Amino acid sequence: MSSHFYPPSRPRAVEGGIRARSKRGAMSDTWWGERFIAVLEGVGLGGRLQRGKTYARKGQVLSLEIDAGLVSAVVQGSRVRPYRVRIGAAAFGKAEWAAVEEELAGNAWYLARLLAGEMPEDIEDVFARLGLELFPAGAGDLSMDCSCPDWEVPCKHLAAAFYLLAESFDDDPFRILAWRGRTREDLLANLTAASAVDGDPDEDEPGDVPLEDVLDSFFALQGELPRPGQPAAADLLGQVPEVGVTVRGRPLVDLLAPAYRLPAVQ
Repeated sequence: MSSHFYPPSRPRAVEGGIRARSKRGAMSDTWWGERFIAVLEGVGLGGRLQRGKTYARKGQVLSLEIDAGLVSAVVQGSRVRPYRVRIGAAAFGKAEWAAVEEELAGNAWYLARLLAGEMPEDIEDVFARLGLELFPAGAGDLSMDCSCPDWEVPCKHLAAAFYLLAESFDDDPFRILAWRGRTREDLLANLTAASAVDGDPDEDEPGDVPLEDVLDSFFALQGELPRPGQPAAADLLGQVPEVGVTVRGRPLVDLLAPAYRLPAVQ
């Protein structure tokens, strides 16, 4: 039984590629990025994964695009023509997303975190209650393809795209949801609309009456105005600066006080 063998090769240097932020160690610093990388590293391809990290850190990935159900990347290898990489995952349908959004909108904690651009740590539980998996449970839940001649899947080009995808998820966790079929804009718009339903005023509220129907009474007094209180002489005269004037031995302020004791408005 024969097998293919490809000798070690050096990738062609490129300019303007996407370089991983991580220079050594872990390739992700968030729980959701680590969850995704765990799927890849669970395959256990050792050397290919390490070469994939090297490719990601050297900037060999030229482009990375995330769409519903599909991640597409272009990776420069040792050949002149770059390789095309595809990582597929099932996108949820409209009915499934409607159920997810109803759950999220009904919980003030999830709603506040998502509207703030944050990913709740237990958001996977929401999907799980509906029989859905936000993250692929294993490589078997993914379709992976690369145009390179390497027979092993995932190859180093796929691994490089995987690692950069995890960093992309670190930057914006909503990309995970976009991969599953719901963009950030659509999700937040739907959650905002769903949360506003309970807060909408009833149709019989005065604020919903057309203006043309209340023009005759629009400027009419709708109730009694509060009666002004009687000003206290001490409050007003207390603001008068000390003048040191007396009239027949009495301070000027004391003489003025009776004038400020006005009768109450009737």
